[in-house]
Amino acid sequence: MIKAPVNRIIPFSNVDGPGNRMALFMQKCPLKCLYCHNPETINECINCGICVEKCPTEALAMVNDKVTWDKEKCVDCDSCIKVCPHLSSPKITWMSVNDVLDEIKGIKPLIRGITVSGGECMEHPEFLTELFTEVKKLGLTCFIDSSGFYDFKKYQELLSQCDGVMLDIKAYDNAFHQYLTSQNNETILENLNYLLGINKLYEVRTVLMNNRSEENEKTVNEIAKIIKDKCRYKLIKYRPFGVRTEGLNELGNAILSDEELYRCEKIAQQVGATNTIIV
Repeated sequence: MIKAPVNRIIPFSNVDGPGNRMALFMQKCPLKCLYCHNPETINECINCGICVEKCPTEALAMVNDKVTWDKEKCVDCDSCIKVCPHLSSPKITWMSVNDVLDEIKGIKPLIRGITVSGGECMEHPEFLTELFTEVKKLGLTCFIDSSGFYDFKKYQELLSQCDGVMLDIKAYDNAFHQYLTSQNNETILENLNYLLGINKLYEVRTVLMNNRSEENEKTVNEIAKIIKDKCRYKLIKYRPFGVRTEGLNELGNAILSDEELYRCEKIAQQVGATNTIIV
């Protein structure tokens, strides 16, 4: 039975796709975004044990050289996440599809579907394919929230069960993308065009950076010209909340100005992205 590492489940979310949805955040991501708001999802735990001695409720322990987590003792103080030097978390649950289905069935009348996020949920494509197949049988929709790092063309069975993809486009310029994420964006831009072509792209998201007006403008202008009115384009203010020290040192502590947000919205709309929203 396939299992995958789940960082957390939010039973009800109205910002992760259409309607009220259950959002599953998977562990592990190939990108290392400077402005990541949940950097504890980037890497899998390496069982170094640093977090164990810092846990005030003794919810963590070393058993057979592995960190174990006792949910009953945990008070979600996040001390373990704060002291972890590896951008990870010991509070991971390895779940089967049936485990997730049990969570879904308990709230099924109250949600329209599920959205899998991360981390990068496409780290676990076989798990997602099996999960989506079963969730569709319940009459619910299935969405993917992805950085687009992995080639979607390779996952036809998964896409056949997927109702839509929300794609994060960090930057259009490859050098700036590498600065922000430590990875190039070639496959990401290929996925943008591919998902548009097969009508699977629900939304494109771009976080706008402080003191980077030129890079913001290039990304918004080029991406908007590609998507036009074919899907929604969401422009998001850079906010420092949850960002790790490395990111704050590079990007600062200030929230992006409304002036820059509105300027980029206007750029997107002028080149044809009529369905643009700002947050």
